[in-house]
Amino acid sequence: MNYDLAAFAAEFPWFFPICAALFGAIVGSFLNVVIYRMPLDKSVVTPGSHCACGQPIAWFDNLPVLSWFLLRGKARCCGRPYSFRYAFVELLTAGLFFACAVQFAPAKAFLGMLFVACLVCATFIDLDHMIIPDTFTIGLGVLGVALSFAVPALHGVTAEIPLLAHLRSGGVGLVGLLIGSGIVLWIALVAEAVLRKEAMGFGDVKFVGAIGAFCGWQGALFSVFGGAIVGTVWVALAWIWQKASGKKAPIAPRAEVSEGEEAEKLALGVQVPFGPMLAVAGGLYFLGADRWFDAYLESIAGLF
Repeated sequence: MNYDLAAFAAEFPWFFPICAALFGAIVGSFLNVVIYRMPLDKSVVTPGSHCACGQPIAWFDNLPVLSWFLLRGKARCCGRPYSFRYAFVELLTAGLFFACAVQFAPAKAFLGMLFVACLVCATFIDLDHMIIPDTFTIGLGVLGVALSFAVPALHGVTAEIPLLAHLRSGGVGLVGLLIGSGIVLWIALVAEAVLRKEAMGFGDVKFVGAIGAFCGWQGALFSVFGGAIVGTVWVALAWIWQKASGKKAPIAPRAEVSEGEEAEKLALGVQVPFGPMLAVAGGLYFLGADRWFDAYLESIAGLF
């Protein structure tokens, strides 16, 4: 059976990645539910998807990505417009799942899909509410360490003795968790002492630890400094847009925007969450930046 699948994959190399992308779009639809409901302490299972007017959404109006375009961004039941961000999350998740399927063997690809799905949730929840739920920090970190022990392929660890491979891989995940959290904790403490105010939330400390559990300490380090670069570029582009248009530049699109103060939270010139920048950098490392970054670290180590 394995031979047949391998032969099929060799004959039709894009079949499984395309299936992964379609699966990612479906998962992205569910992630939209998680992103909206979890911070409100609502069930992500019941009730089913429904419009803001209260009417249930029919299955043919809930097709990932396609429905937004077919309905032209308006609910069929009441004509109320809804954000393109729903389709964007589905499309983003599809693209990330596709990237995992193309680059990795099945075991690591599946774990990678789980990892990037959690990054997507954490990103948009943090953008909307300036928090990252413990599910995507503590929970993701513990899960990452457990999966590191269970699936050595996650960190590319091999050994003649299978048990040794599991132990080494688990050690990589555990060290990544501890070092990742420790790096950000010290940065936060020093910054708070210098600035005399909180410079980084404790959720970011836990989140980098979770990234380290899946990516190792190198990935945690990359997410911190890479996230700073991503954030600088992100804010710079928003500033350029604001100067060019003369309008207040939002840092990120929102699915639902409340009136007044809450709508101002993500505007340029006020405090913005660092979690999304960490997630982008962590995702980049997992999906390919590890090759050159790890080589860079090795070249530095060779100087001493």
